[in-house]
Amino acid sequence: MMLGAKARYAVMAMVDLAMHGKEKPVRLAEIALRQDIPQAYLEQIFSRLRHNGLVKSVKGPGGGYLLMRVAKELPISDIVTAADEEMKMTRCESESHQGCMASKELCLTHDLWEGLTRHIEDYFSAVSLEDVCKRKIQKANKTQ
Repeated sequence: MMLGAKARYAVMAMVDLAMHGKEKPVRLAEIALRQDIPQAYLEQIFSRLRHNGLVKSVKGPGGGYLLMRVAKELPISDIVTAADEEMKMTRCESESHQGCMASKELCLTHDLWEGLTRHIEDYFSAVSLEDVCKRKIQKANKTQ
């Protein structure tokens, strides 16, 4: 499973907004240009972000978007969730509590994928928007 484009674009756009929107609202056209994201897609994403209270829109000349929360208090997990992306590695239906097999049983690797999902959720919850802006992300150690 890869994180969907919606979530990746939402995080990229929010980092851009945090970096460029400290003094005045930022227009989506500017974010789209800097991040190479289609503006129409950004409009859909920002509608979700606004609905979830992460950004606010400012109308009129000089309008655009501003963050509703301080970047250091905004975990990446909130952005991904607001973008309406699930962070799950299993095929199981979480609402029905049924497994992914035709028999509705859990597959043999369910616990592996469920554990990975928890690690991803924990990681995104531990990294703030400010951490990404300031490039304070811990890089994975590569073993040789």
